[in-house]
Amino acid sequence: MSGPIFALASGAGRAAVALLRLSGAGVEELVAVLCGALPEPRRASLRRLTHEGVVLDRALVLWLPGPGSYTGEDSAELHLHGGPAVLAAVTEALVALGARPAEPGEFTRRAFLNGRMDLTAAEGIADLIAAETEAQRRQALRQAEGGLAARHAEWAARLTRLLARQEAFIEFEEEDLPTDLDVQVSLAAGVLREEMAALLADGGRAEKLRDGLAIAILGAPNAGKSSLLNALSGRDAAIVSARAGTTRDVVEVRLILAGVPVTLADTAGLREAADEIEAEGVRRALARAEAADLRMLVFAADAEPDAATLSLLGPEALVVANKSDLGDVAIEGAIRVSARTGEGLDELRARLEGAAAARAGLGEEAALTRPRHRAALRDAVEWLDRLPLAGLPELRAEALRNALRALSRLTGRVDVEQVLDLIFGEFCIGK
Repeated sequence: MSGPIFALASGAGRAAVALLRLSGAGVEELVAVLCGALPEPRRASLRRLTHEGVVLDRALVLWLPGPGSYTGEDSAELHLHGGPAVLAAVTEALVALGARPAEPGEFTRRAFLNGRMDLTAAEGIADLIAAETEAQRRQALRQAEGGLAARHAEWAARLTRLLARQEAFIEFEEEDLPTDLDVQVSLAAGVLREEMAALLADGGRAEKLRDGLAIAILGAPNAGKSSLLNALSGRDAAIVSARAGTTRDVVEVRLILAGVPVTLADTAGLREAADEIEAEGVRRALARAEAADLRMLVFAADAEPDAATLSLLGPEALVVANKSDLGDVAIEGAIRVSARTGEGLDELRARLEGAAAARAGLGEEAALTRPRHRAALRDAVEWLDRLPLAGLPELRAEALRNALRALSRLTGRVDVEQVLDLIFGEFCIGK
């Protein structure tokens, strides 16, 4: 695992500069061979790279000895000319000198294994690379810089102290310990449990910001759903026709609303199907309605509201009365728009942006951005829920220990020694 690896850290294809990163045991010797001598640490040096007497390139070289590098290992960067032939020649030389191409994520994996970052920070870096919007960038950067890890560390420290107290009560019951220690532990664990539960009850906003929101456009045939999709996306994404039932399958468009990536899905009209193809379209429309973060229910202002669309009204629905230039059927709480004239579209976009912002984690607090974060925290809460039901001190300690173990899955760090340190430090036992 610790042998030298290398990878192209800049974009693929021809460019002015190509950046090759190296890491692992043996990089020091490898760089010395290519450069003729090892450059000064952490200072860019212009060097002629050679291998077996052949000049490969004239490049800027950075020598980054561990542990003060990204991976915690001896590392280097080669800033090469970006031609494919240069890159191929240097790559061939690196392989001949004993290095190998890195596997996906291997640099960051080594950084984690060498204690340079925890799992949440590693995930934050991956999210930062994949970020499409400013809001996603801010969230990913908070996590990469340890926002979630800091909250975990504070909870883990408190939980470790509680476990140490409970363990001390079991192992050293004859010592001069508080008689109400069990009560103190239970009360403090209850407070901790409520804080964790509050984060779990955030509606998955940070996950929705990371993955994007799904908005389903639903309504009767000829309500103007496809026209609204095209108007909101600014292009002819869906076929528009005066003939009812033109849309048979789901048509998707990717938008950015208030910094949140959104998939807007136009669906088949809701009505009694005339054939099996239309029936499948209606089934898919209803499935999208069930899975969507927000339902945009579209009614035609020149027709009576249909029962099928009315049945989907609820807190996750935004009601739109389209074709407002053709009629004035009153629909309570509806946004009046006309996809043809543009009337009301600005208000509709504003309402969609507000809904997107409300459903995504646009705050400055650390949040749960992945299902595994939520699963780990949920397990910790469930173990703390068992604490009041555990009659024996040993069972109470086991519940606290399992809660700490579940919580530690967030960052991938479990430190049993901390419990021992607190037992023998806080209570001064064995003096």
